[in-house]
Amino acid sequence: MTLAVGIDVGGTFTDLAAINADGVVEARKVLSTPADQSEGVAAALDAFAAAPRSIARMAHGTTVVTNLLLERRGARVVLCATDGATDLLELRRQERASLYDLSAAHPAALVVPADVVAVRERIEPGRVRLALSEEEIERVVTEVRARAPQVVVVSLLHAYADGTHELRLSEAIHAALPAADVVCAHQVLPEIREYERTATAVAEGYARPAVATYLARLGKTVRERGHPAPCVMTSGGGMRTAAEAAHAAASLALSGPAGGVLGAAAVLRAAGFDRALTIDIGGTSADAGLILDGQPLVESGGDVAGVPIALPRVLVDTVSAGGGSIGWIDDGGALRVGPRSAGAVPGPVAFGRGGTQPTVTDANLVLGRIVASRMSGGVKLDGDAARRAVEALGATLGADVQRTAQAMVNIADAEMARALRRVSVDRGVDPRSCVLMAFGGGGPLHACALADLVGATRVLVPPHAGVLSALGLAMAPERRESAASVMQHASTLDATGVRTIADALASQVEGAVRAWTARTRYVGQGYELDVPCAPGDDGAAIAARFTERHRARYGFVLDRAVEVVAMRHTASSHAESVRFARQGAPTWRDDALVDDGSPCAAVVAGDAVITLPDATLYVAPGWAARALDIGGWLVERKP
Repeated sequence: MTLAVGIDVGGTFTDLAAINADGVVEARKVLSTPADQSEGVAAALDAFAAAPRSIARMAHGTTVVTNLLLERRGARVVLCATDGATDLLELRRQERASLYDLSAAHPAALVVPADVVAVRERIEPGRVRLALSEEEIERVVTEVRARAPQVVVVSLLHAYADGTHELRLSEAIHAALPAADVVCAHQVLPEIREYERTATAVAEGYARPAVATYLARLGKTVRERGHPAPCVMTSGGGMRTAAEAAHAAASLALSGPAGGVLGAAAVLRAAGFDRALTIDIGGTSADAGLILDGQPLVESGGDVAGVPIALPRVLVDTVSAGGGSIGWIDDGGALRVGPRSAGAVPGPVAFGRGGTQPTVTDANLVLGRIVASRMSGGVKLDGDAARRAVEALGATLGADVQRTAQAMVNIADAEMARALRRVSVDRGVDPRSCVLMAFGGGGPLHACALADLVGATRVLVPPHAGVLSALGLAMAPERRESAASVMQHASTLDATGVRTIADALASQVEGAVRAWTARTRYVGQGYELDVPCAPGDDGAAIAARFTERHRARYGFVLDRAVEVVAMRHTASSHAESVRFARQGAPTWRDDALVDDGSPCAAVVAGDAVITLPDATLYVAPGWAARALDIGGWLVERKP
């Protein structure tokens, strides 16, 4: 039992990366199966053909939760909310969906108003204003039963401070409806902000049945092949067992993209860098991330498909710009690319699987930036079909095929560059100070153009670039989290008080590597920043770190007291080690040479195409690529 295996399910390909006892990586890529992701996982395992019992650990990144939220096909949920606060999901934060578009609307809530049951009770911080009576519990249970829910979510005001009423009501509902799952909001997110806590708990209930079904099916598929039950990547960058993940569905919303940023951080450290912007370009979307001090940036909160999920997540900004993104003409006659994608079925026109609309992959073929006749995953490419599809789109615009293809790529690049700026500039990070790490099947193709757009002068293309997300999954440690509301001025917290909270959180979970963070803000401020803390700290030390981070992030500080809103603890196992090594001699071509299979030089100047084992690197004019000892390539802008 020597292999650690990571399997990442994307919109077009399912990738597998296996790390043996010596840290050497072996990879496989197969087409995804959107109707049932577990079939693609099984195909990847079959392609790898590992001997039964040789896999010590299997880690999986899934888009099941993201797809459920995008397609709105989750469970029937009934929400029990405090009387007077039953419209939280519709009211949101009363912000506009689009600042200047008055016709834009937020996505519909996951629970319709008719399925929200008011509960006559009220707990306020430090006191019970209106007790929850047995008669009220009986009435609420009767109303809930009449709605025949699959899942019941109980989210009552201020339960982060006192969850007694939520627990009593949930126990009664479970006794009356044993077939329905019951979710308590304070157990999902024990922090302030009733809207975010309610929305996160509802997302948990909405996704939980489908996640449990999928993981059970996946577990059966894996066991039949003699392999251990899979672990699942969480949005926060740690692994959980399938059994734990089935009861933490909301934490899986960004399961796959988190693995990519973890893998990128490992390569970045091995290459001697500590700060990077990451861009993971797949068939359906592109994911932008940020690595600081050699570690992925983890933040709390964020929307997934219009649903706030206020749980820790590796920072990822996803845009609908991937290799399968379709080019089309809008009603005003302008060329657009995405958000619709050809995905794995039917795929780009060049795949020959029934696709008829030109995609970004087809455009790159037309531009000569993909020169292989076959992609990893067993896909044979039809360049002539791709050219005809792009040519037909160009005819509508009155443009030739080359100009149309370049315009499609430029549009996709602009969308991805905006995502890169959002994860960096919006957080006070200058993109020019970062290496741009490009991976995924399409990342190295677009890397030079994206670097030019954001001002970066160095691009790092990692070894195993096309399967780096799967590699990150294989390396990821197991991680478990606990959290508690604090709501105290930092000045009132002495070292004993901080240690008491930290020790209580640590007692809830086990792990070899422990870390604590404090969610802090200025008193009266509407947002928080997470700062590291430790059991030996006092409130003054936490406040000083907050002030320093606030100045770095926003460029100013206030003469105001600092408040600790909550504390969070993570416990992790040790991560797997990987020995990055060259993957053999890639082939290349430029304007003067054809792709004749000749070995690639150690330094390649653009305009050139380097064919990697699982991706293609395009070195643009004005750039030069140098092969690295750890594998992969460093591409630098010429002075």
